[in-house]
Amino acid sequence: MKVLLLSKVNSTHTVRWANALVERGIKVLVFGLEDLKLKENPYNPEVIIKTAGIEEPKQGGFREKVNYLKALPKLKSTIKEFKPDILHAHFASSYGLIGSLTGFHPIVISLWGSDIFDFPRRSSLNALIIKHNLKNADEITSTSITMAKEGAKYTSREIEVVPFGVDLNIFKPIEVKKNFLKNSIVIGTVKALERKYGIDILIRAFALLKAKIQSDALELLIVGDGPERDNLKELSRELKVENSITFTGYVPHVDLPRYFNMMDIFVLLSRVEESFGVVVVEAMACEKPVVVSNKGGLPEVVENGVTGFVVPAENPEAAASALKTLIMNKDLRELMGKKGRERVLRLYNWEENVSKMIEIYKKLLKQNI
Repeated sequence: MKVLLLSKVNSTHTVRWANALVERGIKVLVFGLEDLKLKENPYNPEVIIKTAGIEEPKQGGFREKVNYLKALPKLKSTIKEFKPDILHAHFASSYGLIGSLTGFHPIVISLWGSDIFDFPRRSSLNALIIKHNLKNADEITSTSITMAKEGAKYTSREIEVVPFGVDLNIFKPIEVKKNFLKNSIVIGTVKALERKYGIDILIRAFALLKAKIQSDALELLIVGDGPERDNLKELSRELKVENSITFTGYVPHVDLPRYFNMMDIFVLLSRVEESFGVVVVEAMACEKPVVVSNKGGLPEVVENGVTGFVVPAENPEAAASALKTLIMNKDLRELMGKKGRERVLRLYNWEENVSKMIEIYKKLLKQNI
């Protein structure tokens, strides 16, 4: 079987899908707009990478639509050369659009998050683009039930839920050196440092927590990099907690299990509708209790009061209260951590997720579309 993946070549999730399919004996070509920019090429050597040499637009406006359309001629020639059995577009908006315009079938379109929670809400034209793309898809998938329900506003077609699960052989509890004060409790997050992910809310919650507990043994570990880094560091100085916060900068995905295992509690306080929250699942797989905002698919992943706590978005006081409960009760932290891994084993096993996607491919090929 030959599969052409239409997606951002620099996305960790694209890398994971491409590598997983190749490991199952499928020939994979990834086509994206911009060239590979990652410091080290994380793709399996058997994965073919083709790009249009066009910068990925940062916004969903007119320029974005034009840039993606510019890639269409090269995509068509790539399809002619590669002769895929399946065209799989990740993102219902951008790559879904150029995928549907190729006229190739069978085509799978996967919903990722902003493409369905944000893009179609910006204008009636955008909503029409999503409806057009989904109408032309032979199969539609979503990473979460929450996002599938949102997608159902733009199509009457059934949407298959195939989560971006985690490799449980990699994301698991391991002993690591913390590099923090002895007996310290480490609160952590892993995310791009962008405003929409609420890292500033976490820092404010952490400052409130430090004021309540008044302990030097509380540490905040922020893993990731992005445009808000300087602003977040300035905020930590304003709140006088800079000496208790560590900014790691960019960390390759392969190294994340070590950082998750440095944490006692994982936090993600997104402002936006998270499609799924893969990092939350990765933290749960490492047996970490989690505190998340009530946005998008996060409440679907976290069983409130069982594997962690779901708190109102943009509410540092509520986040601080949930964190205090966990900090004051080690047994609860450990119990929620174990329950979290059990939930991941049951619902978000990456190997099973990949198998489900391959079955979708096989079903389409049997239909001779």
